[in-house]
Amino acid sequence: MHGTDDSPLESRSGLDAWKPAELPEPPQPKGLGWLKVVGPGVIVLGVSIGSGEFLLGPAAFVRSGFSLLWVCGVAIFFQTVFNTELMRYTLATGEPVFTGFMRTRPSSKLWAAVYSVLYFLQTGWPAHAGTAAGALFFLFFRRLAGPGDSGSIYMIAVAAFLVCMAILLVGRRIERTLELLNWVLVVCILGGLAVLAVLYVSPSTMASAAAGFAGYDTVSGSFQFIPQGSDLFLLGALVAYSGAGGAINIVLANWARDRGYGMGERAGYIPAAVGGKKVHLAHTGFMFADTPDEMRRWRGWWRIVAADQWGVFGAGALLGMVLPALIYVTFVERGTDIQGLGISAALAQSMMTREGALMGGAVALLGAWILFKTQLDILEGMVRAITDMLWTGSARVRAWRGGDVRAVYYTVLGAIVLWGLFALRLAQPIVLLKIGANIAGFILMVSSLHLLWLNTTLLPAHIRPPMWRRVALVAMSAFYGVFVYLSFSSL
Repeated sequence: MHGTDDSPLESRSGLDAWKPAELPEPPQPKGLGWLKVVGPGVIVLGVSIGSGEFLLGPAAFVRSGFSLLWVCGVAIFFQTVFNTELMRYTLATGEPVFTGFMRTRPSSKLWAAVYSVLYFLQTGWPAHAGTAAGALFFLFFRRLAGPGDSGSIYMIAVAAFLVCMAILLVGRRIERTLELLNWVLVVCILGGLAVLAVLYVSPSTMASAAAGFAGYDTVSGSFQFIPQGSDLFLLGALVAYSGAGGAINIVLANWARDRGYGMGERAGYIPAAVGGKKVHLAHTGFMFADTPDEMRRWRGWWRIVAADQWGVFGAGALLGMVLPALIYVTFVERGTDIQGLGISAALAQSMMTREGALMGGAVALLGAWILFKTQLDILEGMVRAITDMLWTGSARVRAWRGGDVRAVYYTVLGAIVLWGLFALRLAQPIVLLKIGANIAGFILMVSSLHLLWLNTTLLPAHIRPPMWRRVALVAMSAFYGVFVYLSFSSL
């Protein structure tokens, strides 16, 4: 039932009003202690390395050159601002931002349906399992997969997808499992790519990449902001997935809630089926008063958010974009189209030819791990977001199976996995990836403005974003709007 005009503003779309509460005391990390308090940022960084950075970026740079790096730099800046604004809402309320969107008119159920459909359109295609299968195929058979190998690729992809599901069954807190796996991913992958760059990439190639952030192409000796003959659908996908992309960015707030950031400590979390225990998950959030002590705590939490997003996600996404690009361009001839079943193994094939089977196999294994891990994060994020929207929006769902959120979470997981096994047969993985990425660009265009309205209207005045952040969110919507238009008009 919708609230009336004299109801609290946050309850007028049909959800319960926030409850007053004190903001929990923030941690005070020093030195290596910072590694213990950052976490959600490393999850979205792990996702970003496996999509835009390891697949779409190399496909674009090998084809058109480094001058496209400027769009990556701009996109990562905007996404980092966007992410911190997502965290602003969750710190203050303990709610995921999807719940915040449901608090806006015309109704909570409408917005839940809209974002569930958009999320599905973006990530309901298990493209990363398919691309990981290409790398695993190379490991097994020492050659790139071709059109005649589609059956083998499908079976390997199915196995990878089912392993993702199995991992989500175990642990205590699912978010923590993802965080630990992504620390391993980020440290090993960025470290391994950095070593490869030092060993094989020439200073001139590094200089070309640096110039690319300004849109300058050293090969032609001119600025090439959108090189002639660019695949605009691929470019739109690259812009969206430079960073995390679309709904994957928004689910950052769900992970922050489960990590216990700010009011998230009072909200609860989604436990695992095996090793977890029943946990009360609040279906509505909280709000703190404007007092000196509460604002001191708020500033302490904001320090954690800044480190998590600017220090981990933002800086890591830039490195994650540049390092694979340097290595791909070094080993794969410019102008080559690597958008096939073997996109994830194209680098391994080239390195095996020039440096031997051992190096080629190591790179293929690296690629398979990156892409498998990305599929795991994307699958969990979609299940988590849909579960949270169902849990928030329906008292009947909350009462099902004694109020244990795990029953909802794993029912949603089962349905999405069954769909994924079918979707893997619909098209080549890179095609599915580009479709999802372009939907992500549309989501960023819309949700940046929705988030701006949320944080400047529902949140109380003492914690609303400053003007420069509001301007950045509007500019972000315009930026993604341009590339969404270019991408879909090219079809």
